[in-house]
Amino acid sequence: MILVTGATGKVGRQLVSQLTAHGAAVRAVARDPDAAALPAGVEVVRADLADAGSLAPHLTGIDAAFLLWPFTSPGAAADLAPGVVNAIARQVPRIVYLSAHAAADRPGSFWAQVERLVEASAAEWTFLRPAGFAANALIWADQIRAGDVVRWPYGAAARSLVHERDLASVARLALTEDGHAGARYVLTGPSRLTQAEQVQAIGMAIGRPLRWEELPRQSARKQLAAMFGDAAFADSALNTWAEFVRKPEILTTTVQELTGAPARSFRDWAADHAGDFR
Repeated sequence: MILVTGATGKVGRQLVSQLTAHGAAVRAVARDPDAAALPAGVEVVRADLADAGSLAPHLTGIDAAFLLWPFTSPGAAADLAPGVVNAIARQVPRIVYLSAHAAADRPGSFWAQVERLVEASAAEWTFLRPAGFAANALIWADQIRAGDVVRWPYGAAARSLVHERDLASVARLALTEDGHAGARYVLTGPSRLTQAEQVQAIGMAIGRPLRWEELPRQSARKQLAAMFGDAAFADSALNTWAEFVRKPEILTTTVQELTGAPARSFRDWAADHAGDFR
């Protein structure tokens, strides 16, 4: 039995589908099970990672757990994550945590904080460290549905974004196979595109040309701080994009090495999600 937190999110939903397709029993965690709309046969339970006590009753009989920490602030990680991680680790022998590549050089980030907790308490753990999610491009969906211009900062930032299907494929292997204990997998797409090129790829997928317009950093900061509810996280995102203008994002072949199939490109992702932008 595999426990999946964040089961109704982009990666979690893909993971649940892949696990069930390969015959695994899944217990999916959702804050609103009635609205989860997960595949038939999946056991959907109600819990909220803001309350470790709500998760505890659902850990009996679990062989491996997929952990997605949903809160971006280091304060929330410090206050809430210990209870959640310890509750899982007491009853579950294997934890696969969806972290981020940034955990390696940002020890104060929530990703790194949760990694340290998992490493200290879990009998067996694997960290997935994506460079960036292709699905984060959905942040532009409202602008694209409303017109032909995307106004955003750092159009020259070169990213190696990974498709959520590939993240789910690696997570499934780490949850169900031996040989992944103690691994920190850095996961990327197969190539890099600048943010402006990503917008062009979305335009090709939806059949109409799109144009990038550079947004001043301060204007973007206000939008991101309101969106995330966390000004520090907004600053972190902007600093990261600025760095990728100077030094393109890391590129790995880990997805192909682990799954045996090439990582899906951002253009593949855009084609898969064209309906989200129309």
